[in-house]
Amino acid sequence: QVQLVESGGGSVQPGGSLRLSCTASGNIRSLNNMGWYRQAPGKQRQLVATITSDGSTNYADSVKGRFTISRDNAKNTVYLQMNSLTPEDTAVYYCNADIRERIWSSFNTYWGQGTQVTVSS
Repeated sequence: QVQLVESGGGSVQPGGSLRLSCTASGNIRSLNNMGWYRQAPGKQRQLVATITSDGSTNYADSVKGRFTISRDNAKNTVYLQMNSLTPEDTAVYYCNADIRERIWSSFNTYWGQGTQVTVSS
Protein backbone atom coordinates (compact mmCIF):
# COMPACT_ATOMS: atom_id res chain seq x y z
CA GLN A 1 0.00 0.00 0.00
CA VAL A 2 1.32 3.41 -1.03
CA GLN A 3 0.64 6.77 0.56
CA LEU A 4 1.66 10.30 -0.39
CA VAL A 5 1.77 12.94 2.32
CA GLU A 6 2.21 16.67 1.67
CA SER A 7 3.60 19.20 4.10
CA GLY A 8 4.87 22.76 4.17
CA GLY A 9 1.67 24.65 3.48
CA GLY A 10 0.57 27.66 5.45
CA SER A 11 -0.26 31.34 5.29
CA VAL A 12 2.05 33.91 3.78
CA GLN A 13 1.87 37.52 2.61
CA PRO A 14 2.11 38.44 -1.06
CA GLY A 15 5.69 38.26 -2.23
CA GLY A 16 6.55 35.60 0.30
CA SER A 17 7.80 32.07 -0.20
CA LEU A 18 6.87 28.56 0.83
CA ARG A 19 8.43 25.18 0.21
CA LEU A 20 6.12 22.22 -0.09
CA SER A 21 7.22 18.64 0.20
CA CYS A 22 5.53 15.36 -0.58
CA THR A 23 6.87 12.00 0.50
CA ALA A 24 5.74 8.65 -0.82
CA SER A 25 5.83 5.68 1.51
CA GLY A 26 4.85 2.06 1.41
CA ASN A 27 5.66 -0.69 -1.03
CA ILE A 28 7.44 1.21 -3.80
CA ARG A 29 9.21 -0.72 -6.50
CA SER A 30 9.56 2.16 -8.93
CA LEU A 31 8.76 5.86 -8.67
CA ASN A 32 8.28 7.52 -12.03
CA ASN A 33 6.75 10.91 -12.82
CA MET A 34 5.74 13.18 -9.96
CA GLY A 35 3.83 16.41 -9.94
CA TRP A 36 2.03 19.17 -8.11
CA TYR A 37 -1.54 20.30 -8.73
CA ARG A 38 -3.70 22.87 -7.02
CA GLN A 39 -7.38 23.53 -6.56
CA ALA A 40 -8.83 26.86 -5.52
CA PRO A 41 -12.34 27.13 -4.04
CA GLY A 42 -14.96 26.69 -6.73
CA LYS A 43 -12.40 25.86 -9.40
CA GLN A 44 -11.09 22.76 -11.10
CA ARG A 45 -7.86 21.14 -10.09
CA GLN A 46 -5.04 22.43 -12.26
CA LEU A 47 -1.54 21.27 -13.01
CA VAL A 48 1.21 23.34 -11.42
CA ALA A 49 4.39 21.47 -12.27
CA THR A 50 5.65 18.01 -13.12
CA ILE A 51 9.01 16.31 -13.01
CA THR A 52 10.08 13.07 -14.63
CA SER A 53 12.35 10.44 -13.16
CA ASP A 54 15.33 11.92 -15.00
CA GLY A 55 14.61 15.47 -13.89
CA SER A 56 12.77 16.95 -16.85
CA THR A 57 10.32 19.61 -15.64
CA ASN A 58 7.18 21.28 -16.90
CA TYR A 59 5.34 24.28 -15.44
CA ALA A 60 2.04 25.99 -15.83
CA ASP A 61 2.43 29.42 -17.40
CA SER A 62 1.01 31.06 -14.29
CA VAL A 63 3.87 29.83 -12.10
CA LYS A 64 6.75 29.70 -14.55
CA GLY A 65 9.71 31.63 -13.24
CA ARG A 66 8.35 31.69 -9.69
CA PHE A 67 7.99 28.02 -8.74
CA THR A 68 10.58 25.28 -8.91
CA ILE A 69 9.85 21.58 -8.72
CA SER A 70 12.55 19.14 -7.66
CA ARG A 71 12.86 15.63 -6.30
CA ASP A 72 15.02 13.52 -4.04
CA ASN A 73 14.79 9.96 -5.24
CA ALA A 74 16.60 8.58 -2.20
CA LYS A 75 13.84 10.02 0.00
CA ASN A 76 10.94 9.35 -2.39
CA THR A 77 10.14 13.02 -2.09
CA VAL A 78 9.10 15.78 -4.47
CA TYR A 79 9.38 19.45 -3.56
CA LEU A 80 7.79 22.65 -4.77
CA GLN A 81 9.63 25.87 -4.00
CA MET A 82 7.18 28.75 -4.36
CA ASN A 83 8.49 32.30 -4.56
CA SER A 84 6.85 35.66 -5.23
CA LEU A 85 3.51 34.31 -4.11
CA THR A 86 0.32 36.17 -4.98
CA PRO A 87 -3.25 35.83 -3.71
CA GLU A 88 -4.05 33.97 -6.93
CA ASP A 89 -1.80 31.16 -5.71
CA THR A 90 -4.16 30.46 -2.82
CA ALA A 91 -5.35 26.87 -3.14
CA VAL A 92 -5.04 23.38 -1.80
CA TYR A 93 -1.93 21.87 -3.30
CA TYR A 94 -1.81 18.18 -4.10
CA CYS A 95 1.10 16.03 -5.13
CA ASN A 96 0.85 12.94 -7.25
CA ALA A 97 3.16 10.20 -8.40
CA ASP A 98 3.23 7.27 -10.77
CA ILE A 99 4.32 4.27 -8.74
CA ARG A 100 4.89 0.61 -9.44
CA GLU A 101 4.52 -1.53 -6.34
CA ARG A 102 5.67 -4.85 -7.80
CA ILE A 103 8.07 -5.83 -10.54
CA TRP A 104 5.20 -7.44 -12.44
CA SER A 105 2.76 -4.58 -11.87
CA SER A 106 1.95 -1.60 -14.03
CA PHE A 107 2.33 1.96 -12.81
CA ASN A 108 -0.56 3.50 -10.90
CA THR A 109 -1.18 7.14 -10.10
CA TYR A 110 -1.43 8.12 -6.43
CA TRP A 111 -2.54 11.39 -4.87
CA GLY A 112 -1.78 13.04 -1.58
CA GLN A 113 -4.43 14.53 0.68
CA GLY A 114 -3.41 18.10 -0.02
CA THR A 115 -1.92 21.00 1.90
CA GLN A 116 -3.45 24.46 2.15
CA VAL A 117 -1.57 27.49 0.85
CA THR A 118 -3.07 30.88 1.64
CA VAL A 119 -1.60 34.12 0.31
CA SER A 120 -3.17 37.27 1.71
CA SER A 121 -2.36 40.67 3.14
